[in-house]
Amino acid sequence: MYSSARELSRLILLALLVAASAGQAYAQSFPSRPVRIVVGYSTGGPYDAISRTIGQKMAEFLGHPVIIDFRPGAAGAIGADHVARAAADGYTMLFMGSAFMIAPSVAKLPYDTIKDFASVGQVATGYTLLVTNPALPVRSVKELIALAKRHPGKLTYASSGSGGPLHLFAELFKADTGIDMLHVPYKGAGPAMTDVIGGHVDLMFIGITAAVPHLKSGKLRGLAISADQRVAKLPDVPTMTEAGLPKSETDPAIGLLVPAATPKEIITVLNGALVKALQTPDIKQRFDAMLIDPRPGAPEAFSALMKNQIAIWAKVAKSAGLKP
Repeated sequence: MYSSARELSRLILLALLVAASAGQAYAQSFPSRPVRIVVGYSTGGPYDAISRTIGQKMAEFLGHPVIIDFRPGAAGAIGADHVARAAADGYTMLFMGSAFMIAPSVAKLPYDTIKDFASVGQVATGYTLLVTNPALPVRSVKELIALAKRHPGKLTYASSGSGGPLHLFAELFKADTGIDMLHVPYKGAGPAMTDVIGGHVDLMFIGITAAVPHLKSGKLRGLAISADQRVAKLPDVPTMTEAGLPKSETDPAIGLLVPAATPKEIITVLNGALVKALQTPDIKQRFDAMLIDPRPGAPEAFSALMKNQIAIWAKVAKSAGLKP
C-alpha cells in the first residue's frame, strides 16, 4: 500500500510538471494571432481614445495587432458578459472602468465581477471634479456643505444617469458630509453638464477631461478634485483630502481583464506588454493630453484595487438606497 501511495504521488508530480511545461510552451508561442480588447461603450467617447491608444502600443510588444471591439450597451455589461463567456486563451480582454466596479451594487448581472474575471493590470487613473455653476454662492467645499446644511434638500446635483459613476460619486460625497441634495439624472454626462453651466442645476461630479475647458472659460467653478495630489493643469483646485474629505478620495480606475480561467503564463505575457506600453514616452504624452495618468503595475495590485472599490461602492449604493 505504501508503494502504491508513493507511485501515485510520483504520477501526480509528473502530471503537474507536464502541465507546467505545456503552459510555459504555450506562453512562449503566445500570441500567434491578433488579440482583441472588448470595450463595452460606443465609439467617440473617452474609452474609445484610451483603448485605441493602449491597444496600438501593446501591439508593438506583442508582435501582433490588437483589435478594438466595441460592444456597447447596459452600461458596459454587454461587453463584460461577452468577455466572461469567451475562451480563456488570452486572445480576448475587457477594457473596463469604474462602472464595472459599481455595477454589482446597482444591477443584476449575468456574470460575477470577481469570480469570472482575472486581472491583466491597471491602465490608468482618471480624476473626477466637483463643479458648480459660478452663480452658486460658494467658493469651497466647506462653504458648499454649510449652504447645503442651511437648506437641506434644496441644492440639486446632476448626473449622467441613476446608478452610474457620477451619481455614485455624488452619493459618496453626501454620505461623507451628511448633507441632503436632490438628484437630477440625465441621459449622459454632456446634457447634465450643459444644465449645470446653464444654471438649471447647481452642481455635479464630472470627469476632468470634460470639465477643464469650462473651468478655464469660467463657465464652471471647480471646488475639489478626487486625486492623491493637485493636478498640474488645475493647480488652484484642492484635492478632496485637502478639502477635509479623505473618504471621498476615490479615483476612477481603468484596467484590462481576461476570463478567469486564463493561464497565469498568458496573463504574465499580456501584463508585460501592458506595462512596457505604459512606460513609453509616447503613451505618457498622449495620456497627459487626455488628463489621465498611466499606472503600470502587477495584475495582483489591480485585482486588490478592484475588490476594494467594489466594496466601497456597495456601501455607497446601500446608503443611497440603491438595489440591483
